[in-house]
Amino acid sequence: MSAFARRFGFGKKQNDAVLQETVSPVASGSSSDAQILEVKDAEGLNFGVDQTTVITASGTDRRISEVEANTTLKQIRSKHKWDPNLPEYLEEEIDEKTEEHNLAGELRLVDELVENSPYVEVRAAVKNYDIDVPVNTVRAWVLGLLLTTVASGMNALFALRQPAITITSLTVQLVAYPLGVGWYYIMPQRQFRLFGKSFSLNPGEFNIKEHVLIVVMANVNVAGGVAYATDTITAQRGFYGQNLGWGFNILLCISTQMLGLVNCALFHGLHDKSKTDPAKTHGWSISRYRYFLAVFLGSFCWYWFPGFIAPFLSVFCFACWIRPNNVVVNQLFGGWTGLSLLPITFDWTQISAYAYSPLIPPWHAIANSLIGMIIFFWITTIGVHYTGTWYADYLPISDSQSYDNTGSLYNVSKILTPEYTLDLAKYEAYSPLFLSTTFALAYGLSFATIAAVLVHTSLFHGPDLWQRMRNMRTDDEDVHLRMMRKYRDVPQWWYTTLFLIMLGISLGVCLGYPTAMHWWGFFIAIIIAIVWFIPIGLVQGMTSIQIGLNVFTEFITGYIQPGRPVAMMLFKTYGYITMAQGLYFAQDLKIGQYMKVPPRSMFMAQTIATVWACIVQVAVLEWALGGAISDICTEHQPNRFNCPNGRVFFNASVIWGLIGPQRIFSVGSLYANLQWFWLAGIIGPVLVYIGARMFPRSPIKYISMPLIFGGTGYIPPATALNYVSWGITGYIFNKFIRNRYRGWWMRFNYVTSAGLDVGLAICTIIIILALNLTNTSMPSWWGVSAANNNADNQDTAIRIPNPNPSATARFFGPTNW
Repeated sequence: MSAFARRFGFGKKQNDAVLQETVSPVASGSSSDAQILEVKDAEGLNFGVDQTTVITASGTDRRISEVEANTTLKQIRSKHKWDPNLPEYLEEEIDEKTEEHNLAGELRLVDELVENSPYVEVRAAVKNYDIDVPVNTVRAWVLGLLLTTVASGMNALFALRQPAITITSLTVQLVAYPLGVGWYYIMPQRQFRLFGKSFSLNPGEFNIKEHVLIVVMANVNVAGGVAYATDTITAQRGFYGQNLGWGFNILLCISTQMLGLVNCALFHGLHDKSKTDPAKTHGWSISRYRYFLAVFLGSFCWYWFPGFIAPFLSVFCFACWIRPNNVVVNQLFGGWTGLSLLPITFDWTQISAYAYSPLIPPWHAIANSLIGMIIFFWITTIGVHYTGTWYADYLPISDSQSYDNTGSLYNVSKILTPEYTLDLAKYEAYSPLFLSTTFALAYGLSFATIAAVLVHTSLFHGPDLWQRMRNMRTDDEDVHLRMMRKYRDVPQWWYTTLFLIMLGISLGVCLGYPTAMHWWGFFIAIIIAIVWFIPIGLVQGMTSIQIGLNVFTEFITGYIQPGRPVAMMLFKTYGYITMAQGLYFAQDLKIGQYMKVPPRSMFMAQTIATVWACIVQVAVLEWALGGAISDICTEHQPNRFNCPNGRVFFNASVIWGLIGPQRIFSVGSLYANLQWFWLAGIIGPVLVYIGARMFPRSPIKYISMPLIFGGTGYIPPATALNYVSWGITGYIFNKFIRNRYRGWWMRFNYVTSAGLDVGLAICTIIIILALNLTNTSMPSWWGVSAANNNADNQDTAIRIPNPNPSATARFFGPTNW
């Protein structure tokens, strides 16, 4: 904060209560025309402030006039006009002070908004100063690659399990800290020389920038859980029975992977041992480090109960325990394959499994997602399912399987040629494809989401995006960006060279192996990723929720390359993950900017660690799918290694790539009415925009149609239990506590999230490795049997089941298709 601001209490909203501001003509030298702002503080002292004033902020002296301050604030207000994360009180203050040309108020706001972040969340997690410490050290690289190996390998294994457990970068942060500190105490401090360069194994105390570099290596690989290409490999190996070998798998993974606020909070929580000021945190005096350890230990100890000892705590569906075989009860209240109308869970896995920690997204993003969930996956699903639409009486209400007209799982081998393409005659002799109600609705919502993202971004942020793109090299609004100017930037040719190399490898993967992928199809996929990169990145930046391109890419490739499931999976992977992985890279670069890590060090850490992680993940998959885990990818695998993500990927490849959208969603087909969702995705944002323009001070501006349509994109296999419990927890922390106990929230909210995630992850690793993989099960008791022995858990809640499921004759559905 500036000396000027400190003197007058700037940076605190209540300072206006202790300042009296008047403007009066005062003689200055020989001129009687000068206007001096007379400022009186609470003690009645007067300070003459000329309209050209020196302010000092973040260690920088500069002169700023009232006109410049006024213009700066108006520009900030214009850029953030539709920003739902900018506090309303700041919007009102900017308007008030600029209209009054109130110099003292304007200078305070300039100091608060320009010399720090206008967002409470950023100020809570990020320091607005830089320190000079070593970054590119042997210690950082050794620990970074070691932890990348462990985290990416574990995620590749856990992704085969339901619910899929993700070892996040927060876990890496926790483990890296004691390793780094231990390295400092153990390793010798002598100097070594290699290729003319001197280095030390022990450059001093383990510092925060080394810690960031370590986590960046892992985060770019584990931010999405596991490399998206591994789902393609799992679908090929586990469901199609196709194995194209190590070379294909590694090249596919590398080419797709190469084409953070909570982290910042945990960095400072681990390195900052300072005591908490109880006056600012509602009486809490514990340090963030000790608080983190307490939450971590609590989370670790508690998960033994829902995760192993008492599974009924995970999905607390007492209605299903009372009526375990009642179909309607299990459909409405079940938490595994039902609608979970009474969503109760005591398991952090269920709360954070799909949408990640609810302590991270802002409340408006959570609220929009919940609105969509209630409208579409409660109200609409009930209406559609119980009116028999899409032959719903013969199918589950919510799962991610695909079915034939006997009610059995769709047997894709019955319609495949030896070249893994569609045999139309066999398809017409076998069966059309049927989906559960939520699975079908999820595709319609995906159509609406893709359209809504483009329309919403164009209407609300189009002009600002164009202006920022024109000025992206000179726009210094962000204080952290200005501090990064002292470091050498990454030359553009580094990125260009990397892109061309990956482009060549990608074409080799598509054309050099029997994938049935056309070269022009690959380029269309890359263009899709480029076009949607900014709109989806903008939504993610404002909400912490990423909207996927997976269904849109499936839709496109199903029409341009019909009957080619492997080609569809590659098109989807390149079209979607090129965009998503680019956003993960950008997320890491933003963390690096917040933590002031040199850009070139970030680039090298990201690229090298990504290549290595791909090799590790492919190796783990080869081990698991090669027979190390018995019955892997089967529906009822004892330890739930039933490959949920690979199964969804496989079913999608059947729907879009093998059978094709023209036979499922086009005019005259069973699910043709889902195409109306495209229109809803276009109209929705237009109506919201009109409302927001007509009533600019109303809550309408917080409505986000992309999130209402796409915020619950993991249903299925996720259920309402996951999203409603996520939303309730998010309301408690990011609405109630944030508004009522702001000081506590700024100090402890993100650290709470980190502690819960890390405790869960460590406990899960122990349970899987020590118990599940050794076939050690919990002795049977009511808490185990009640959770397992019901129609919801067994996915058998169907109103009209086939009395003879082994029969091959049609049981329901159309007679011609």
